[in-house]
Amino acid sequence: ARTWPDADRPRRAAVSSFGISGTNAHTVLEQAPQEPEQDQEQGPAEERRALPAVPLVLSGRGSDAVRDQAARLLAHWEAAPELALLDVAHAAATGRAALDNRAVVVAADRETALTGLAAAVRDGAPGHTSGRVAFLFSGQGSQRTGMGRELYETFPVYAEAFDAACAHLDTRLDRPVREVVFGEDAELLNRTEYTQAALFAVEVA
Repeated sequence: ARTWPDADRPRRAAVSSFGISGTNAHTVLEQAPQEPEQDQEQGPAEERRALPAVPLVLSGRGSDAVRDQAARLLAHWEAAPELALLDVAHAAATGRAALDNRAVVVAADRETALTGLAAAVRDGAPGHTSGRVAFLFSGQGSQRTGMGRELYETFPVYAEAFDAACAHLDTRLDRPVREVVFGEDAELLNRTEYTQAALFAVEVA
């Protein structure tokens, strides 16, 4: 171990590894570029979208590993109450590998998240079962006016997928699907041609 002072150029280090089996590796590591600090010339930081709830994703190799991850996250967050729910959820979803056993805590605020993590510590994750993924779409009868509107207004990815589905369906219908789904005319939505199209668009999104 040694100090690695800043210089007028990116810092670099060479690593050579010689394996007993004859496998050799030679790597040069370079310091990552520094991200520019936010200033007034760059404009304001991107505004955070208010979300009604976010998922805290936990995963591990076995239920005990999931419990352990939940316990460590719970202890860390209790020791650092200033951490924002959205930041913790983002780090949990993008900063770790997605392993076989999983648990998800859905929370609207920090207190709900801590309660859910405590439950995950107690309960762990269900046993992993291998198999293929299937998607089940609900059929006619589950439609309602305004369905998916809050998702559309809150999640840009959902809105994009919904609009893409509607663009294809609208070529076959007399009224735009989005107009029917987000409208107040339940009788129109209950007509089979609109019901089926609306459920398909919502469930795909």
